[in-house]
Amino acid sequence: MCVAAEVAQKTAECYQEAGRILRSSPLRKGNVVQLDKSNTEDVMVTADLHGNRTNFRRILEIADLEAHPNRHLVFQEVCHGGPTYPKAGGCMSHLMLEDISKLIVEFPHQVHFLISNHELAELTDYPIMKGGKMLNLMFRCGMGQMYGAAVPMIRAAQLEFLASLPIAIRIGKQIMVTHSLPKQCDADPFDVSIFDRELNAHDRACGGSLHRMVWGRDFRQENADHLASQLGVELFITGHEPCQYGFASPNSRQIVLDCCSRLGKYMMIPMSDDLTQEDLLNRIRSLHDPMLVAAP
Repeated sequence: MCVAAEVAQKTAECYQEAGRILRSSPLRKGNVVQLDKSNTEDVMVTADLHGNRTNFRRILEIADLEAHPNRHLVFQEVCHGGPTYPKAGGCMSHLMLEDISKLIVEFPHQVHFLISNHELAELTDYPIMKGGKMLNLMFRCGMGQMYGAAVPMIRAAQLEFLASLPIAIRIGKQIMVTHSLPKQCDADPFDVSIFDRELNAHDRACGGSLHRMVWGRDFRQENADHLASQLGVELFITGHEPCQYGFASPNSRQIVLDCCSRLGKYMMIPMSDDLTQEDLLNRIRSLHDPMLVAAP
């Protein structure tokens, strides 16, 4: 079922253009996208999708970016999961990654895509095993089924795009959106310079600062307090952690969102520097019933 060469070429070019847009965005300072009252009305924050096409479509419907030119939409972690190709079983989530690149090209100042552990794993060939399956291998298999001999060209452009992704979105002065929190910041202060400087291979490798950031699951109060102090923020919105009800609040500074399941949740945040964690919790909505407030 390999597509025509022209289609493959357009896919590669879209990845390249999206990467250029992310790197040169006037909203970007180092590896952080800075949103404030001068450029933003509200921000729709979503979390891990892992190829869930139904939830992806629902997010786009709710965001309605064309009708809201000052609305920003945050995506993270779309790779690995969702439907597979009928015959060889390759993962189809590469198509969602392509869709994200198309959205960035279509809405260059509104769509933001955070680096996550699964996208970083693709960028660095870091193996991820889940349910007895090698996710990276299934992802490549899916690309092979779609693009055949054009895979090397697509892959090169894809990696260029993944290398351009920001680490965080800062909403006003108080809120930072990241994929996760690094562990033991209170015992081993985190290298916050990665938010400001060019990333290198060591940062991305296992044990490096970016790897520590997107793979960490240390949601202790002390850890969140220390990182908040280092970064000069009050609140974190993250993904990375599966949540039974689509969200969790493991400490007084953090809210975790999960968009993988039927109970997937999102948050629509008005631009303000006075929001509390309680305010944010009250703005959590279900993807499949936006009027439904999240369960406690």
